[in-house]
Amino acid sequence: MNWSSGAWSRIEGIYARIESMSFIKELMAGTLPLEKFQYYMVQDAFYLDQFGRALAIIGARVENVEDSLAYIRFAEGAIVVEKALHESYFESFQLKDKGQIEPTCHHYGHFLKSTAALDGIEVAMAAVLPCFWIYKKVGDYIYQNQQSGNNPYQKWIDTYAGEEFGELTQRAIDITDNIARQSTEKQQQAMTEAFITASRLEYEFWNSAYSLKTW
Repeated sequence: MNWSSGAWSRIEGIYARIESMSFIKELMAGTLPLEKFQYYMVQDAFYLDQFGRALAIIGARVENVEDSLAYIRFAEGAIVVEKALHESYFESFQLKDKGQIEPTCHHYGHFLKSTAALDGIEVAMAAVLPCFWIYKKVGDYIYQNQQSGNNPYQKWIDTYAGEEFGELTQRAIDITDNIARQSTEKQQQAMTEAFITASRLEYEFWNSAYSLKTW
């Protein structure tokens, strides 16, 4: 069994909680209050900047040239492509400025950057993987179960349920599985712990948006 299959089995309960969250259900129905989505978009803009930096650090540290280039491209996608989406949303949803980074985003971003810089490269890869994998799963779940034809959040749904994002996600999984095969059992355990922690923070990110959590 690949490392990724075992790691996912450890976070199935967390993922099930994510699917059942009010934030996800209301986003899927198009009934999520604007204020909550605005909070989410502002925090996600902060997050993408930090996520992109973590990916760039990983890209700089990876010895395999092809894998290094893959993470650099991941970073470009996070910082450039997805920020363009946020800019259009900022205009569409009357967001004039980014405001400030709030506790959950701050925690998650610093976890990723510190792990990318200071832990083993295999652990760093495992830590950033949930952002790809959980977002892809959630995007597919919403896309397949949505009912409204006039969802104001349709562009977000289409982005994460799209084929291109699916290919990026699978590439990240494959690279992580490959480095796991070259790792010791102790290293693989550390990878799984980082994967679980990041998955918990994925849940908390949406949860904080629904509760509008601030400092």
